[in-house]
Amino acid sequence: MRAAAIAACTIAAGVSRADSQAGAQSGQRAFDTLWSVAPSAFGTWGRGPTSNAERCGDCHVAPGQPAAPPLARLSVTDARGRSAPHPAYGSQLQTLGVLGRVPAEGQLRIHWHTRAARLAGGAVVALRAPQAAFEALAFGPLGAARVSLRVAPSLDGLGLLAAVPDAAIEALAARAAAPGVHGRVQRVRDPVSGAPAVGRFGHKAGQPTLLAQAALALHEDLGVTSRLHPGQNCPLPQRACTTQAASGTAEAADSMLHDLAAHLAALPPVPRAGGAPPEGERLFHALGCAACHRPSLPVAGVAGVSEAQAFTDLLLHDLGAGLSDGHGEHSASPRHWRTAPLWGLSRRLHAGLLHDGRARDAQEAVLWHGGEAAAARRGYAALPAERRAKLLRFLESL
Repeated sequence: MRAAAIAACTIAAGVSRADSQAGAQSGQRAFDTLWSVAPSAFGTWGRGPTSNAERCGDCHVAPGQPAAPPLARLSVTDARGRSAPHPAYGSQLQTLGVLGRVPAEGQLRIHWHTRAARLAGGAVVALRAPQAAFEALAFGPLGAARVSLRVAPSLDGLGLLAAVPDAAIEALAARAAAPGVHGRVQRVRDPVSGAPAVGRFGHKAGQPTLLAQAALALHEDLGVTSRLHPGQNCPLPQRACTTQAASGTAEAADSMLHDLAAHLAALPPVPRAGGAPPEGERLFHALGCAACHRPSLPVAGVAGVSEAQAFTDLLLHDLGAGLSDGHGEHSASPRHWRTAPLWGLSRRLHAGLLHDGRARDAQEAVLWHGGEAAAARRGYAALPAERRAKLLRFLESL
């Protein structure tokens, strides 16, 4: 992307033009910042008192590196029947504390269970699903808590996704993309303006801007406060956490949030690898995959760029009971997920696909789809082996 296009992307992400170029550079430093617990002699003070990582890159690993383990999102049903944070553990299990002062909330272990999926021609594919197990829980059993395992989403091309007009997303939701396929807009509140907004970032599209997404990740994953999340991440029963000394000021200043959002907005999409047989792309459309994974979306305000070839509609879709996590988020039910962008898939294949990383390759990801995508999954399973291979080569070229 040209410099002008990058600057326009950062503006679409909620970052001013004057700050965009310098912000992208200092945002890289913010992304790489090692957050430490005061009064450590190493890193920037502000992490904790409980957390899951020490820096952004602990979860968003570089291509080719082993995937980071999933995090455990937690929820319970409140008196009005809505999803709410766990009263003792909050909205996410924190696996790090402060040595000798604040205990970690607990440790997460993953056990894998498999089931067979049969394809035309007699091939059998082992599909695995994760089951969370918890050890060393510091504040008692989780009880009836619902657990949703989440891996870090892709950061490819976020600035262009931020530049897709709300009206374009809403127009897609206004009509059925195919029989039985009807996406929904995620409705959220913009934490900066307080106004209703269209959600587009995160596995369930729970955040409307990159600024909001960055602030939430700092708070939930690193325990770093900001103006948008000023309180320490300490549920009331966690007395050691609540009494841990804090400065009383935001640990991530507004300038850092803007710089971090500018860095995320400047990350370009991954160029397609190419070399896939044309029939693979034709099958992608014929099976109905493009009804949700739309090849392109319009972009506004980005110099020299008119579309984001992201293979998503940024809408919520019901993907069936097999992918239900029991965890609602804003207007998304447990079965609803934002259509994951497929650009950059070629370099994410090693890291585990879908929201919890269960799919070890593109074929497993396809075979987990249900609900609105059930017909496409059945169509794929019925293809002869050589045609399935061509479709997979297309997906792996993105």
